[in-house]
Amino acid sequence: MEAEIVQQMVTSGASSLAGLMATAAWQQVSSRVSQMFGRGAEDEATSTELEVIRAEVLEAGDDEEALADQTAVLRTRLRRLFREHPEAAGELREILAEFTQDSPAPAVTVYHNELRDMTVNGNVIQSGHVGKLVQSDTVNGNLNF
Repeated sequence: MEAEIVQQMVTSGASSLAGLMATAAWQQVSSRVSQMFGRGAEDEATSTELEVIRAEVLEAGDDEEALADQTAVLRTRLRRLFREHPEAAGELREILAEFTQDSPAPAVTVYHNELRDMTVNGNVIQSGHVGKLVQSDTVNGNLNF
């Protein structure tokens, strides 16, 4: 699997899993996620670790830094899993498709977008759909910083 695709799956998969952990759907999906990490066997240690991460996600509430910490833990776990078992990426995709696709995201059209007169010391991301967050407006015009 191409490194860029794997990294994208790791990042989006970790965010989606953290989002699922904060919902009632986690009760239905947790054993499948545990089996995915345990490679077919629902390992008690894996289940326990996932529940510890979930408790931290729930405790984080609106604390974005605390949530980011737990998402980073999930990214590390997914990166290791995909490196050792590339087929697990397909398993995660199936799980997430089943549990995170309540309805398709609306299409967002960007007619013109510019970033200028600025210094960026990190990533610049533009998205109409991130996890369960849906941007309903169309971005028209310039984004000036």
